[in-house]
Amino acid sequence: MLNDKRLSITRRKFQSNKLTNLTKLSRSTKRSKKISKTHITFHNGILTIGGTIIEIAYEDSHIFFDFGSEYNPAIPASNLQELLDKKMVPYINNIFDPRIELIGYESVNKSGFKNEAVFLSHVHLDHSKIVNYLNPSIPLYTLEGTKSLLETLNINDDFLFPLIPAQKNKSKNTVRTIIGTKSDETIEIGKIKVTLISVDHDAYGSCGLFIQTPDLSIAYTGDLRLHGYRKADTMKFCQICKNCDVLLIEGVSVSFQDTNYTPPAKEISNEQDLINKISELVNENPEKQITFNYYISNIERIMKIIDAVPRKVVLSAYYSYILKDATGYQSYYYNLDGRDYGLAKDKCVEYDTLLSDHKEYMWQLTSTDDIDKLLPNGIYIHSNAVPLGHFDPRFAPFMQQFESKNIKFEWLCVSGHAYPKDLIRIIDSIKPKLLVPIHSYRPERLYNKYGRRLLPKKGQIL
Repeated sequence: MLNDKRLSITRRKFQSNKLTNLTKLSRSTKRSKKISKTHITFHNGILTIGGTIIEIAYEDSHIFFDFGSEYNPAIPASNLQELLDKKMVPYINNIFDPRIELIGYESVNKSGFKNEAVFLSHVHLDHSKIVNYLNPSIPLYTLEGTKSLLETLNINDDFLFPLIPAQKNKSKNTVRTIIGTKSDETIEIGKIKVTLISVDHDAYGSCGLFIQTPDLSIAYTGDLRLHGYRKADTMKFCQICKNCDVLLIEGVSVSFQDTNYTPPAKEISNEQDLINKISELVNENPEKQITFNYYISNIERIMKIIDAVPRKVVLSAYYSYILKDATGYQSYYYNLDGRDYGLAKDKCVEYDTLLSDHKEYMWQLTSTDDIDKLLPNGIYIHSNAVPLGHFDPRFAPFMQQFESKNIKFEWLCVSGHAYPKDLIRIIDSIKPKLLVPIHSYRPERLYNKYGRRLLPKKGQIL
């Protein structure tokens, strides 16, 4: 966050380095003689997947989205100091809780802004992990579903980075204050208007943002797709944002495939096919122990699994609590941590019963320490759970533990991100004047038939 003087100096610096900015684009195409008062700063989330932090400023007001940290299991960090030192999070003037003592970082006393806020697109940690480090004087907005999920996920104070002691002493809450909104609700931060719009993603309560300043309209997709249960939400977002001046779009899938990629016929390419595959697997193995795990914020997927499979689906007490809080549904569960989550006693299944079962239950395995206790010749289903994939150093030894017990490892996953062809469809639906691909290793693979494209650099200001 920069005051007017520093903003001017930074802008001159970028111009001298011949970096593309919005004013330069306007002049080069002769589309406008007016210089925009809106400034977009790309603090983080450039040429990487996750950790997106972008700032939009207009006169005395500015907003940020999102507020997570880059995910890299090979570079652990346990606090804000380590995140900053390891470049997992950028240092931004006055955005962090001023009571956190940092070495080598100092904020200017005044930011130059009278109105400010932070917006979250969804609950995934690369978009939300550091919200407890946010300056408590800055309001934080998100959809009600994400607010509720964040607060329940962090009940054990281990999902997000924790509040500092000074904040914990004031409240029993483990998450800083969050303001929940309904989809399509518009929040005004000075002269900046932000509308939060539901989109299809594999996290409950996900949204994109449509941002309007007096001279620009800006769309931010967050993370989204067209192959889940909320495709209509994503298409509605596209319609609302149609012909916007700037489209900031995630490009996770083009990090790994080009825009001509089409999923093979045998590949599970959508949520319904995934549920069908899991159901078939359970039906075809009526006498084998079946365990599984999934990503905790994928509420819709676990509800579909519970409805589809013939066995009783049993979750850990913590996951069952999250599901009940989000949907009101009380699943079967087992409890090993001894915590009272307020779950129905008649839905509790003894853990020893699960360990010896091979036909009545399909149950969630959350601890690698218990793999040795499983029956041999069973099946384990890994459905977008942690560890997330081969890039994680923990994944190979995790798989090996099942192989040593002769347990078949079934990796049944569906991406939470739009396929390359669907990213192009989203761009074609919105038809932006300026396309800015972010949240991707290969953003240059996305193109814009309707105007210009910008591949921003970290720290760049438009």
